[in-house]
Amino acid sequence: MPESTGGTRERIKVVALELFTEQGYEKTSLREIAERLNVTKAALYYHFKSKDEIVSSVVDDRLDRMDELVAWAREQPATLATRRAVVARYAERMFIDERPLVMRFFEQNQTALKNLVAGQQMRERMFRLAEVLSRGDESPAAQLRAALALFAVHATWFAVRAPELDEQGRLELALTVAEELLTPIGPA
Repeated sequence: MPESTGGTRERIKVVALELFTEQGYEKTSLREIAERLNVTKAALYYHFKSKDEIVSSVVDDRLDRMDELVAWAREQPATLATRRAVVARYAERMFIDERPLVMRFFEQNQTALKNLVAGQQMRERMFRLAEVLSRGDESPAAQLRAALALFAVHATWFAVRAPELDEQGRLELALTVAEELLTPIGPA
């Protein structure tokens, strides 16, 4: 039975992220992605016209999830419990399924992402989410703590060099560090 169009698009995204992570976004061509998938460049082009489109497709899904999370968080009281819940939801929902691959891609291709519209949109959403986390405490320290709490979720995938630490362990570590950063945020 042939693979669905949606399944093919997902496979393309996974293979492209693997190559972007291995070789770098700039050094990977659509031809190499097609070869790894064992399809023609024309078949790949049917789904994505450029590498930017592939990255945008990966990021768009995360932008929608972030928008939903920000909207939900704005409806909640500005408490430590809410901040914990926001970071937990961010950690669990933002990188479902291909979490390690996506995190490594983002970490290893920051320069390329900075110049792509998708990367700029992701950065803007991160600032919105950090703003919600520091709501009720406008101090620079609160803003920094909120941003670093989100970064803790990302950093466990590339800053923690512990091969024995599985995905669940990394998540728990990230949430522990994030909570330490979030606890001091609040009204003066």
